[in-house]
Amino acid sequence: MNEYSLYKSELLHDKYYPKVISYYFKQWKGFEMPYHSHNEIEIMYVIEGKCVVETATETVPMKKGDLILLDSNIAHRLVVDNENPCRMLNLEFFFTNKENVGFSPSFKEIVRTNGMLSQFLSKAYPYIVLKDSSDIYHILKSLVLELDERSLENKLMIQLLFSQLFIKIGRLAIEYENQNSYQVNLYIKQILSFLHQNYDCEIQVKDIANVVNLHPVYLHRIFKAEMGYTVMEYLTSLRIKKAKMLLAHTEIPIIEISEYVGINSRQYFSTLFKKHTGKTPGDHRNTLNK
Repeated sequence: MNEYSLYKSELLHDKYYPKVISYYFKQWKGFEMPYHSHNEIEIMYVIEGKCVVETATETVPMKKGDLILLDSNIAHRLVVDNENPCRMLNLEFFFTNKENVGFSPSFKEIVRTNGMLSQFLSKAYPYIVLKDSSDIYHILKSLVLELDERSLENKLMIQLLFSQLFIKIGRLAIEYENQNSYQVNLYIKQILSFLHQNYDCEIQVKDIANVVNLHPVYLHRIFKAEMGYTVMEYLTSLRIKKAKMLLAHTEIPIIEISEYVGINSRQYFSTLFKKHTGKTPGDHRNTLNK
């Protein structure tokens, strides 16, 4: 294969086996890696400390017990500050159908006998962050020890450990997805409740993030994915809806309506209102009165 993606269909049609290119333990401190990508699939496991893995679309904070699985050719970089050093275990590998591994099961055989792994692969995540229960770390550590030996017997053990690793990752990923889906729904409800109770105040995404205890980038991502528009787009729509209600059912002067819906600039409020309704606030009230 010219590409080594974990999700290539060829992996399920022929006998392929993982082959490690590099592996290492490393203590990072005050380090900013340049963005890079490579053909190999990579696992980064945080043993101690904290770090951030940045991709083209997301900033992922990681701490002890977290691991990220990056598919091939995904641009990423590692960032570690001076005050919080990070010790990591890194493993890079690809798949080959030329490995002589005796009676070890091939990747397709592992997938066909494990429903959760098959379900995980169908998602084709470019990368996924998981929280380990220590099982994966023990497998990775054993794998590294076997890789250091490089004997024929070790080749078989390496493949068996990889089999365990894939099964554990598939199981963790699906369990996390199910749990995360429930948690995301709770977060969305909290966000909507906050917006409906505070639309008359000046609100920024960071304010909402503090209330629901989420990173602003993650909050933005899950809200857009679930609702179909950003938090600020929803807030603007809500404010216009409330403004229309006030124009229709109260005698509040038009010049004061913007303050009632949390928009400090009357001119900006009028521009937004016309953009969303096709009319100025005054024209909207006049139409209703007629």
